[in-house]
Amino acid sequence: MLVENQFPRDNRVRNEARTLLENGYQVSVISLRGRGELAREIVDGGVKVYRVPRLTLFKKLPEGETSWIGSLFSKMKVVGGYVVEYGYFTGACLAISVYAAFNEGFDAIHAHNPPDTLFIVGATHRLFGKKFVFDHHDLSPELYQSRYNKTNGFISGGLRLCEKLSLKLADIAIATNESYKAIDIERNGLSPENVFVVRNGPDLARVNLVAPDAALQARGRTILGYVGAMNPQDGLDYLLRSLSHLVNVMNRRDFYCVLIGSGDSLDELRAQAADLGLGDYVHFTGFIPDADMIRYLSTADICLDPNPSSPLNDVSTWIKVMEYMALGKPVVSFDLKETRVSAGDAALFVPPNDVAKFAEAIAQLMDDPARRRRMGQCGLARVRESLCWEMTSKNLLAAYRHLFQKEKETEPQVV
Repeated sequence: MLVENQFPRDNRVRNEARTLLENGYQVSVISLRGRGELAREIVDGGVKVYRVPRLTLFKKLPEGETSWIGSLFSKMKVVGGYVVEYGYFTGACLAISVYAAFNEGFDAIHAHNPPDTLFIVGATHRLFGKKFVFDHHDLSPELYQSRYNKTNGFISGGLRLCEKLSLKLADIAIATNESYKAIDIERNGLSPENVFVVRNGPDLARVNLVAPDAALQARGRTILGYVGAMNPQDGLDYLLRSLSHLVNVMNRRDFYCVLIGSGDSLDELRAQAADLGLGDYVHFTGFIPDADMIRYLSTADICLDPNPSSPLNDVSTWIKVMEYMALGKPVVSFDLKETRVSAGDAALFVPPNDVAKFAEAIAQLMDDPARRRRMGQCGLARVRESLCWEMTSKNLLAAYRHLFQKEKETEPQVV
C-alpha cells in the first residue's frame, strides 16, 4: 500500500491493512514519516511499514499579495510546491517498492490517492505481472476547484488526466461511495464490475463512548464538537461565522465549542475566531491523540459538520459524520447529497452554506435534549447495522477476491 499520510494514523488505510492481514494477506505500507516514528517498523501484528521523510517546499495556500506580480509568484510557489512534493513521494514509493519486490516480493500495489501520480509506481510493476489497485479517496480535480475556488482550466485538466490514467491502469478501483463509483464509470470509462464501494465506516472497537471530560462538563454549557481537517474546503470559516451569529445575533452564550484537528488553515481560523470575538466560546486543540479526541466527543452534546457545498463536498463521504453517529451524537450539517446518505435522521440538515440557518439549527438542538437523544440513537443504530467498518469491509474482501479470481483461493497473497 502507498499512502501520502502517516501510518497507522490514517484510519481508513489502517482499517484496510488490518482487515487484509486478518484475512490471510501479507501487507506492507509505504507512508510518510512523522516526528518520533521509525523509518521501518512492524505494526498491528504484522503490517510492515516503510516511512519516507516528509518534504514540504512551500505553503499550500497562496499568500495575500496585492500586486499581480506578487500574486503570480505566490501561485507559482504553490504549484511548484505540489509538483516537488508529489514527485518526491512518488519517486520514493517507486524506489522502496522495487526494494521490497526484490527482498520480500508482492503480488499487488494498492495506491491511496492523493496524489494521483502514484499510477507511475503501479504501471512500473504491472510490467512485471503485478496487480494494481487504485483506492479513490478524493476527486483531485474537484478538490483543486473547491480548495482554491477555481473552475476548469489547465491544472484541473492535468488532474483529470492523472485521475484517468490511475483508473485506466488499475485492475480494480475502490471508491468511497456510490457517487465516486458513478464518476469512475461515467467520467473515466471503467467497467462497473471492476469498481467496488468501500465506505469509510468507523471501527467500533476504536470509536465508542468513554467517560466525559470533567473540565468540559464543569463549564456548565452545551458542548459542541468538531473533528477533522482544517483546510480551505472544510468549512471551518462557515462554522465560526455561524457561532458568531449564535452569540451576536441570537444572544446565545450558553455553549462551548471544541474544534479538534489541524490543517493548512488552522492559524488563519484562530485569527478569525479572535476577530469575531469568540475567544470565550471556542477552543482549538490542534492534533491530539485518539483517546483525547474520543473523550472530547463523548462529552459533546451536539456534533458539527460544516462542509459547505462545493464540487468536492457535494459527493464526498465524511468519516467524522459516522464517528459522531457511532458515539450516539446528533449532527448539524449542510444538506449535501452524500452526507444525507450517511446520516439520514441522525442529522439536522440546513440549506447549504447558510450560516444563519446553521446557527439556528444548533440553537434548536441546544433547547431540545429529547430530540438530541432520538437523533443520537438513530445514528448509532445506522452505524451498527450497516455503516461500521465490520460491515463495509466486506466489500474490500470482495474486491480482493475479484482481483485474484484466477489465483487459488487457499493461497494467501502478498500486498
